Amino acid sequence: MPVKEFANHAARSGLLSLQETTDIFLHFHSDTKPNLEFNCNARKGLQAIVVHRFQSSSRRSNQWRYRGRCDSIQFAVDKRIFVAGFGLFGSSAAAVNYEIRIELKKNGQVLAETETKFFSDGSNRIFAIMFEHPVMVNPHAYYTANAILNGDELSFFGQEGLTEITSHSVTFQFQCSPESTNGTGVQGGQIPEIIFYA
Repeated sequence: MPVKEFANHAARSGLLSLQETTDIFLHFHSDTKPNLEFNCNARKGLQAIVVHRFQSSSRRSNQWRYRGRCDSIQFAVDKRIFVAGFGLFGSSAAAVNYEIRIELKKNGQVLAETETKFFSDGSNRIFAIMFEHPVMVNPHAYYTANAILNGDELSFFGQEGLTEITSHSVTFQFQCSPESTNGTGVQGGQIPEIIFYA
């Protein structure tokens, strides 16, 4: 917690005595730290969970080229989750920089989007592209995951996609998206992972 936030909120809340406020301030900002009667271990927070929608990946000389077209898939869950981002395949041939925009939509409305770049070294690795903040996804409604990439090299792509997957007691159902203009569907394509908190 930054000093300003501590001073403006925690120190003025009335929850801490004057001595506790002083001790906490000294604990975080002085070379000689007083003993605190509080747990000082950092919280781990929630661990991100990843659902993998393909059973394998491949590369071919004539597939998954990126020229700003949209790879898209729709999904629904049976429990409330918070989507943090998507995993994407990188280059299958050589090192390349990709420009990327990911979106999460519901009924055509953009709930979150991120524009960034990533460097792919040509290995069969999945790259995590995250939203600024996780987005709540309610159960039993379809959401659309979009990825728009620009880059010169072909990429790996997923195969043997599953229509239903359970990960950490959350069941995902996938269906094709009408927004997909680059070939991604349930059986194959891009967006191999959805990264979420449950």
